[in-house]
Amino acid sequence: MAPKVFTIGHSNHLFSTFLELIQEHDINLVADVRTNPYSKHSPHFNKKPLQKSLEESLIKYVYLGKNMGGKPRDKKFYHNHELIYHRLEKDEKYQEALNELIKLTEKNQIVIMCSEEDPKSCHRHHLIGQSLLKKGFEISHIRGHGDTDKVEMDFQARLV
Repeated sequence: MAPKVFTIGHSNHLFSTFLELIQEHDINLVADVRTNPYSKHSPHFNKKPLQKSLEESLIKYVYLGKNMGGKPRDKKFYHNHELIYHRLEKDEKYQEALNELIKLTEKNQIVIMCSEEDPKSCHRHHLIGQSLLKKGFEISHIRGHGDTDKVEMDFQARLV
C-alpha cells in the first residue's frame, strides 16, 4: 500500500476549524511549506502562534518552506516572473527538504500546509504533490468544506 500524505491550505479558517479538518484525518504533524510563514489576514497562522497552538493540541510542527516554498528568491527558478516548477524540483536544497519530508512520513501522519485553500493554485499541488507522486505516495488535498480530493499526476509533471 502506498504511503499517504495530505495537504491543506489554511485559508482564512479559524484555528479551531483548521484543527478539526486535520484531526479528522489523524494528522500528528503539520509540515509548513510557505516561503514566508506569516498571514496578514489570519495571524493565528503566523509561524510562532501556529506552532504553539498545534503543540498544545499534541500535533508536531515542522517548517520546510525555506527550501520547499513556492516563492524562492533565486531568479533561476523563474521565466517571465513565473515559477518553473521542474527547475525548483531539481534543486539540491529542494531535494534535501523533500527527503526530510519523506523521512518524517515514516513515523507520522503528515499534512503539508500552505495558505491557498484551492490546491490547484498552489505549489503544494503543482510541485510537492507531484514530487511525492513520482515516489509512489498517495496524496489527498483536504478542502475547506472537509472533503478530500485525490491528487493525480499532472501531464506536465510526467514530462520531467
